[in-house]
Amino acid sequence: MGGLGEGDDLGGGGLFGDRLYHAMDKRDPVAGSLLLAAPDMPDPNFRRAIVYMIEHDHSGSLGVVISRRSQTPVSEILPAWAPLCAPAADFHIGGPVKPDTGIALAVLKAGVDGEDLGCLQRIDGRVHVVDLDSDPADLAERVEGMRVFVGYTGWAPGQLQGELDRGDWYVAPSLPSDLLAPARVDVWGAVLRRQEMPLPLYATFVNDGDVN
Repeated sequence: MGGLGEGDDLGGGGLFGDRLYHAMDKRDPVAGSLLLAAPDMPDPNFRRAIVYMIEHDHSGSLGVVISRRSQTPVSEILPAWAPLCAPAADFHIGGPVKPDTGIALAVLKAGVDGEDLGCLQRIDGRVHVVDLDSDPADLAERVEGMRVFVGYTGWAPGQLQGELDRGDWYVAPSLPSDLLAPARVDVWGAVLRRQEMPLPLYATFVNDGDVN
């Protein structure tokens, strides 16, 4: 993934050119924000991917891809948690790092306070990390929906900033509904469409005929 020089196009052929890219009001990533893969993302593992940021500080960055669903139902491995998961209640592929590690994110119901629950760690707004060793019954009445991810995506200190400077990712605010979107929804396109110009122009971009 080489860097961009002055005057280079982001996507080749002038489709995603510098003039549009540099006109954008760029945000810094924070916990709870989204990373949207650029339409010309050079890493095939992250094409049309959306990463929900769990941590971002001087020690590095960590998040989970929310747009990749597996074919394994949560009920096969964690049957007690499956009723709390939003449909389709399948594991999601959070990223290539430690694919045997499970990370659960829960969206609490509006107006519900989770501060008294030791099994929750708040990320942003209504979104919390859930301790999967806890009792699901403690959350059953408070959770709007959950997602369970296998693996995660991580960056060493300074690594993510280099990818942002290169134009591999766009940073966008998240909505709780992004995490709980049903399988039929193209979350990547939906999030792009609600951003300021020029990002909505990219929402229907299809790379090499690969339609998600």
